[in-house]
Amino acid sequence: MPELPEVETVLRGLRGCVVNCRITAVEILHPAIIAGPCQRFREGIQGREIAGLERRGKALALRLRASDGDEAGYLLLRLGMTGQVVIANHDVALAPHTHVRLMLNGGPKEIRYRDVRRFGSLRYCTRQEMEQVFGALGPDALEMTEREFRGRLNGRKGAIKGWLLNQKYIAGLGNIYADEALFEARIHPSTPADRVSSAQTKKLFEAVRHVLQKAVALQGTSFRDYVDIDGRPGNYLPRLKAYQRDGEPCPRCGALIRRMIIGGRSSHFCPRCQRRPTRYKTLGGHSVP
Repeated sequence: MPELPEVETVLRGLRGCVVNCRITAVEILHPAIIAGPCQRFREGIQGREIAGLERRGKALALRLRASDGDEAGYLLLRLGMTGQVVIANHDVALAPHTHVRLMLNGGPKEIRYRDVRRFGSLRYCTRQEMEQVFGALGPDALEMTEREFRGRLNGRKGAIKGWLLNQKYIAGLGNIYADEALFEARIHPSTPADRVSSAQTKKLFEAVRHVLQKAVALQGTSFRDYVDIDGRPGNYLPRLKAYQRDGEPCPRCGALIRRMIIGGRSSHFCPRCQRRPTRYKTLGGHSVP
C-alpha cells in the first residue's frame, strides 16, 4: 500500500497544480468511498478554494479556505492499499474504478480518485476533526527528532518490526520501508523493541530517515497500483535491498534473503547481516541467556 514516500509524492504533485484552484463541482460515482454522509462531503468542499496541503504519515489533507462565513475545512484522503489520485482533463475517458471527480476552475483539469479495492476513503473534516485525526498519529517519520524516536521506543514490548508499523508511535512506515530500514541498520525484524541497544536505536533512526528520503527523491515504489498524479510509477523498486527479495542474494554479503511472518505481516531480512537475537529464558524471575 502507499506509504509515506508515495503520499509525499502525491502531495508535491498536487501542490504544484491545484493550490488556489476552486472546486467547482463534485461527482461521486461510488458513495461507499466517502467517509460519512455524501451530502456533507459535497457541501463541505464544493465551491471552496484549495489553500494548501498537509500530510502526517500516510494521511493527506487538502486545506480549504473559509467561504461565506464558514470556517476553513479539510478534504482528508487516505489511499488505502490501491488508491490513486490523478490529475486529468475533463474530456479524458474515466479509468475503471474511478469513484470521485473534483472539477476545478481555471482550466480543463480535474482531480480523480481511483481505487480498485476501495480500502481508501475521502472525508470532509472541520479543523477540529482534522486535528483529532492527525493527533491520533505519532510524529511523522520524516520530521521526528532522534530524541522523539528514542522516547517512543523506550520500554516498548514486541518485535521492533511491529513497533515500526504502529502508526501511533511513528507515522508513515509500512512493510516496504520498515524492512528496508531494518536491513540498513542490520537489525533482525523479530528483535524485541526493548532489547534494541542505544547504538542500534541511533542506526535505526538514521536508516529510517535515509531510506525515506531516498524513496521520496525517486517518487516512491510501484509494484502494481501506485502512481503519481500524472499516472507515472515510482522509481524506487530497483533500489529495494530486502523487501520481497526473498531467495535472492543479499547485496551486502551474498546470503539469501529470507521471509518470515511477524504479527501477521511479511518481513524480509538477511540472516547473516541481521542476526536473530539470542533467545532468553526466565530462571527465578530473572532473564538469562
